Amino acid sequence: MEGIVEYLDMGGYAFYVWTSFGLCMGLMIAHLILPRRRERRILGEIRNRMRREAGRA
Repeated sequence: MEGIVEYLDMGGYAFYVWTSFGLCMGLMIAHLILPRRRERRILGEIRNRMRREAGRA
């Protein structure tokens, strides 16, 4: 158990290490989620535009 605590403490730099790790993971998750949300929004706008144009014809 003591070895785990020492590992998690990171030699006294735990705050900086784990904060950096958390920020990195957050950015990686954002890079997965945000483009998908943007794509869905753009495709929805295209669909709406096509419906409006089809209604005019």
